[in-house]
Amino acid sequence: MRKRGPVIVNGMATAGKAAFRERLLAARRSVADDVRADEARALGEHLGAVVIRGSTICAYVPVGAEPGSIEMLDVLLRRAGRVLLPVARTTGDDTPLALRWGEYQPGRLVAARFGLLEPPEPWLPASALAEASLVLVPALAVDHRGVRLGRGSGFYDRSLVCRDPQARLIAVVRDEELVDELPSEPHDVPMTHALTPRRGVIALGVAERR
Repeated sequence: MRKRGPVIVNGMATAGKAAFRERLLAARRSVADDVRADEARALGEHLGAVVIRGSTICAYVPVGAEPGSIEMLDVLLRRAGRVLLPVARTTGDDTPLALRWGEYQPGRLVAARFGLLEPPEPWLPASALAEASLVLVPALAVDHRGVRLGRGSGFYDRSLVCRDPQARLIAVVRDEELVDELPSEPHDVPMTHALTPRRGVIALGVAERR
């Protein structure tokens, strides 16, 4: 029997997505540093077991209290051989653009807007996402259907349309952030899997029924 997380959709409808996001972010910030480090190590171990050698992976650099670590990227690079990281840019009126991508090189990340770290130039176009067989996607929560709650900026909504349809889309969350149901919108691209520290890689939605 599948372990069920807390049903939060009604709470979100009442408080609004912005308030719900802030509660999730506050909960992450309350996690002790040693717990966060242990969870990051567990995430890296789980990923190391599912990465295909010689493949391309799209990942991201965790910022603030996001699950994961730079060391997790090093694990991916050793196992896969090629890791692409996102480059976030906006138009002149601050409309998010589809993410561009750069190759991860240990020790060569540079500071960027929004408090992010990103790879140095040269950068690849948004279409480079299609080269990845596995895409790690930052999330504040994800449900068992694959509906993902992000920070609301829209970068990944614009980017995931470029994916390989066969790629695994893995939302990286804490165990408490895998929930029963989230509200969805027509433009949402469903995640195929979730990754949590205790439970590892979990099939979602269509992938779960295969």
